[in-house]
Amino acid sequence: MALVLLDDDQCYRAIQSRDARFDGWFVTAVRTTGIYCRPSCPAITPKRPNVEFFRAAATAQAHGYRACKRCRPDASPGSPEWNARADVVGRAMRLIADGLVDREGVGGLAGRLGYSERQVHRLLVAEVGSGPLALARAQRAQTARILIETTTLPITDVAFAAGFQSVRQFNDTVREVYAATPSQLRTAKSPSPTGGPLTVRLACREPFDGDALFGFLAARAVPGVEAFDGTTYRRSLRLSRGLGVVSITTAGAAVSCSLTLDDVADAQAAVQRTRRLLDLDCDPASIHDHLAADPLLAPLVAKRPGLRAPGHPDGTELLVRAVLGQQVSVAGARTLAARLVAGHGQPLAEPVGPITHAFPSAATIAGLSPDDFAMPRARGAALIDACARVAAGTLVLDAGSDRADAVASLQSLKGIGPWTAGYVAMRALGDPDVFLPTDLGVRHALAALGADASPKAAAALAGAWQPWRSYALHHLWASL
Repeated sequence: MALVLLDDDQCYRAIQSRDARFDGWFVTAVRTTGIYCRPSCPAITPKRPNVEFFRAAATAQAHGYRACKRCRPDASPGSPEWNARADVVGRAMRLIADGLVDREGVGGLAGRLGYSERQVHRLLVAEVGSGPLALARAQRAQTARILIETTTLPITDVAFAAGFQSVRQFNDTVREVYAATPSQLRTAKSPSPTGGPLTVRLACREPFDGDALFGFLAARAVPGVEAFDGTTYRRSLRLSRGLGVVSITTAGAAVSCSLTLDDVADAQAAVQRTRRLLDLDCDPASIHDHLAADPLLAPLVAKRPGLRAPGHPDGTELLVRAVLGQQVSVAGARTLAARLVAGHGQPLAEPVGPITHAFPSAATIAGLSPDDFAMPRARGAALIDACARVAAGTLVLDAGSDRADAVASLQSLKGIGPWTAGYVAMRALGDPDVFLPTDLGVRHALAALGADASPKAAAALAGAWQPWRSYALHHLWASL
């Protein structure tokens, strides 16, 4: 299964086999019932002439279809296509999922992409079948249903947490999309007091190696900002309307996150950033099949099916931590970052367990002196310069960034080389095809496998692992 649009015959074969791997790739709309479903829907497979296929639920909704109450297509994992694509449409889909249209409108989306509103609309309609407003509306409806059915948040709070501007707009949209009122979707839940944490189940494609993912995050956890107690991973989030803390637990492929937010309207963005942190929308079957075909990687892939490439919810934080970690161990980088948090982090209004601070903002770090960092002055100056550019808006590091431009901008800064830029692209920008041939861990892993570990040879070897070199990199690291 490659990251390309499936044709209708392939889609129909997928729904005949009820293959859950395709959930989130497309939806099946049944003309005779007016309902759209996920590919794995357990209902009787409709006849071929009675179905049509759409790449987005928004397009099915625009054609007058309602979501299936049995398979709940809106609860599918997201399409891996949008995370993998580096073009304008892929960037737009990631920004819409993050709630940018709800916060800044279509004009804000167009400005981020560097295109006119008309051009953005035309590109999305041509590729997905719906414009940005329709896609944002479908995202709000999906978020609303998840919050209605998986939390005890009061219905009125759900409306604003999902990004709706009014309760009336929320009610009308839910009734139109789901043919039910919000109260009917909720069934027998009892609302909890406003302001408490809300817990959301996160859809995930199997297999999912949660142990390896938590192990990676725990080894790098910065005290005060992150913590892992063996069962639950927690970290603070810097969101558009305030701060928050996400607490994540897994059981097999069941992922649950509990959110404590300054403003409930940040819920959608918090959920999407958690999904990117955990790499929940990737296609593990395609990645496994591709990498397992390489004799060198095959034993590693077989040992860790479902290994993820962890993302990061804050590009500025990751950049700072990557620079702090240059030429020191992982433990040393944690120590430096912890000192920075203790001295300049933003305290939470209410700590959540061991999580007490948000990582310092770009503006805060830009205002420091090179002497404030326990590392060479030149490196401290480079870090301050990079954060000043982020604070000024001339360098943007998030899931909607142009990956090639961001990497080039990073490498143009004094003190930031290919390793740091590549690491930021892999984790903060979600690039699935990053390889770091000069990384010491990569060299040790390749040598242990009996391969030539020189950077030139490693880069050539990794050519066969495209477009999933980030996952190959994590398999090599995990082998240590």
